[in-house]
Amino acid sequence: MSTELSHTAESRSNGGPGVVGHREASGAPIAAEAGAATLVSQSSGADWLARYSSSLMGVFGTPQRVLVRGAGCLVWDADGKEYLDLLGGIAVNALGHAHPFVTSVISSQLATLGHVSNFFTSPTQIALAEKLLSLSKAPAGSKVFFANSGTEANEAAFKLARRNNPDGKRTKIIALEGAFHGRSMGALALTAKEAYRAPFEPLPGGVVHIPFGDIEALLAAVDDSTAAVFLEPIQGEAGVRPLSAEYLQAAREATTAAGALLILDEVQTGIGRTGKWLASEDAGIVPDAVTLAKGLGGGFPVGALVTFGSTTSALLTAGQHGTTFGGNPVATAAALATLHAIESQGLLRNVLSVGAHLREGLADVDAVSEVRGEGLLIGFDVNADIAPAMVTAALDAGFIINSPGPRTIRLAPPLILTTEQADRFLSALPALIATATAQTAKDAQ
Repeated sequence: MSTELSHTAESRSNGGPGVVGHREASGAPIAAEAGAATLVSQSSGADWLARYSSSLMGVFGTPQRVLVRGAGCLVWDADGKEYLDLLGGIAVNALGHAHPFVTSVISSQLATLGHVSNFFTSPTQIALAEKLLSLSKAPAGSKVFFANSGTEANEAAFKLARRNNPDGKRTKIIALEGAFHGRSMGALALTAKEAYRAPFEPLPGGVVHIPFGDIEALLAAVDDSTAAVFLEPIQGEAGVRPLSAEYLQAAREATTAAGALLILDEVQTGIGRTGKWLASEDAGIVPDAVTLAKGLGGGFPVGALVTFGSTTSALLTAGQHGTTFGGNPVATAAALATLHAIESQGLLRNVLSVGAHLREGLADVDAVSEVRGEGLLIGFDVNADIAPAMVTAALDAGFIINSPGPRTIRLAPPLILTTEQADRFLSALPALIATATAQTAKDAQ
């Protein structure tokens, strides 16, 4: 653990700067904190949702619940109902909710130095960059650029790809059908789903989508006009679809031969989600760049673009990209704390064992037709178009899950999920399927 983290954790535990719920000199609770507590205690979920609809843009539709508190793998809504969180903020809450070490580091860092702009740096920013280069086994000359999210990390990677064009002929960027890389304009151009893309066209040009997992299609598409190939080792939004090691190896060979970059989007699959620091590790390849986010900050917004080797790392030069908040001391301290906790608690082993147990249990359920994924990124299909109704039934029963497709459920729980918690969901699943089946049939009448 870094000196900075040891210091901040000690300050927190000793009642120093950053202690949650600290008081002003008068002894009274800080007004904003007291006010927030009062608001939550006096408002029901229905009250909050009414206020939501009148004050927030409708880009997410109506929220399923108003959540007010979390601890570990559990969360509670404004009406006091408890849920087992099997989605983890869509693979974000790697350590669950309110992890004591991470929260202590964040609060202490914020009380020490919160933001410095990109005119300066901080020890936590440098330490996190070094840690990511070490964990990703990046060769000499590799570098890191910090952003605030996965979309922003992919946006930086898109610009990196554009810079791989020394003769002006490398204008093609290849992505896969089913890909999801984000919603800003460059990342959206890489994203395949037509419903996301159509309202905002024309998008940045030159992106070609090829069939998922088809090595022949890949080899036919990569040529001397290709600047980069973007791949998710496991497509999460498309229903947790893994690419084979053979496909990743073929992509590496083809891009190297053509002078194109191989860029891996590990925003959802990285930081221990599959039981490895990077899902692509088993393929035995060295990419040109990897994007990270989601679980990196343990719930605090932080993303990263890691470039491998000095040649790729030199493509973006001073003034060609930037961000105001990316890599700020609080975000990088949160990420360092998260990585330390994953290592010190042996969570990669837990992800492998609990993930295998969960997948085996899912495969034994009669109505489940297929189970996919690695570690604690799991997709499973049911034998009818009932997945959306299953999400509702699960909420009513106290579980948070996700349906990326009409027959597909995605699970991405905190890496601290226990076997007992997994069994709690497995035991409830047949009843959830039965409830969803009945409700879907009723809705169709």
